Amino acid sequence: MKINCIHKLPNRIDVLILPFQKGAVDSTKIAELTQIKHKIDFTGNYKQTILLYHPERKLKIYLLGLGDTKDIAKCSDAFRSLAFKEQKNWKKNISIDLSSLPIEIAYHAALGFQLATYTIGAFKTGNEKLTTVQQSILSLVYPDKKIQALANEGLLTGETQIEMMKLVNSPANEKTPRFIANYAIKSGKKHGFKVKILGEKELTKEGLHTVLAVGNGSQHESVLIKLEYKPKNIKKKTPKLGLVGKGITFDTGGLSIKGSTNLHYMKSDMGGAAAVLGAIELAAKLELPIHVIGIIPSAENAVDAKSLKPGDVISSYSGKTIEIIDTDAEGRLILADGLAYIQTNYQPDIVLDLATLTGSTVRTFGYATGGLFTQNESLAAELMAVGQATHERLWPLPLWDDYASDISSDIADVRNFSGRPIAGAIAAGKFLEFFIKDHPKWAHLDIAGVAFGDSEYSKMKSAKGYGVRLLVAYMKSLIG
Repeated sequence: MKINCIHKLPNRIDVLILPFQKGAVDSTKIAELTQIKHKIDFTGNYKQTILLYHPERKLKIYLLGLGDTKDIAKCSDAFRSLAFKEQKNWKKNISIDLSSLPIEIAYHAALGFQLATYTIGAFKTGNEKLTTVQQSILSLVYPDKKIQALANEGLLTGETQIEMMKLVNSPANEKTPRFIANYAIKSGKKHGFKVKILGEKELTKEGLHTVLAVGNGSQHESVLIKLEYKPKNIKKKTPKLGLVGKGITFDTGGLSIKGSTNLHYMKSDMGGAAAVLGAIELAAKLELPIHVIGIIPSAENAVDAKSLKPGDVISSYSGKTIEIIDTDAEGRLILADGLAYIQTNYQPDIVLDLATLTGSTVRTFGYATGGLFTQNESLAAELMAVGQATHERLWPLPLWDDYASDISSDIADVRNFSGRPIAGAIAAGKFLEFFIKDHPKWAHLDIAGVAFGDSEYSKMKSAKGYGVRLLVAYMKSLIG
């Protein structure tokens, strides 16, 4: 898709989109541009759409509702929804008149249209044809030149989110841990960040025992993916950010095997890894002046004679021993090594881990927000603020010592599951906290309910691209 940012409507237009916020619908402007004199029943409600035809020109005109001011954070989805549904009826030249809207809407318009180019059917035969939006020329009309930078960022953000959605949606027979590692290598070379992969020999040598244990029943090699983005223009006061993402490429549950109902969706259990990889890729594309480390432990949790067993005791990178109660609580195991590894080798000022970790979080929050776990109240406030601003929301749950007994073990330093059907997400957070060495600025983000789910863009559940915008917005807040 080609994008132009211009000061007035071009002469050649096939499709004109007129977006309005609720309560700010300009009837005079609509009448002037459409040449339709009668009253149109349009209020600007979120995602409200009305199609009009210019009486003299061969021109489709769409009125698009962006909702209230509070809906700005999610208005990219209004543009995406319109383009996704209607593009089959469009020709090449599309214009969006943003002249009466806040300038940040340009970012959302470009992001939404870019996301509309993604279709999930990559493995369908004959699906190579480009969508109308991919082939289109999109003109954004606004009087301020700053619109170009915002539009470019929207395009780059959408481009990155699409690549991460492709990864999450890929079937596990293609998306092995090495597949993710190879994507990271190519991305690092293209966009300018360092990537190093530890295979099983290196994992053994380094003592990353939990990553090896989780992947021991799989035919596919486990890996640790190390990412580092460090441009030259970093300010001394900008903190070093460490990100750890869960990269389970398929989760059978191991010997504590899952039921068959949603087992086919367990290809999505690397949504945290996608968020970390996508955020670092986008930071590099935007040339943000911040030092970011990414650690992605990646394995397949399969069933085999060599699989981890309930009752086993394993070691970890930190040296702490873990009693295995449930092999389906595998994500927290690989994160334990990832957290210990990033602290020991990189000493980041801030550590965030992201994981599609527990069904407990989904039962608590549904699909509206991710769970946030931290002892640092200021960090929680910062993350919640950027979550609201990007509509990739987070909400806190406690890490009180009352829950410490849920992970205590008689025979090891800690156990990986309480065995009780309550406070599951909190117990998982307490387990991870055990491996972060009292780090003053650590937060765990359980994104199980927001990384993958139902949407209007696919018939079955699919990737949301969650975490990329959240993390990049947080990086920007650290830069100041």
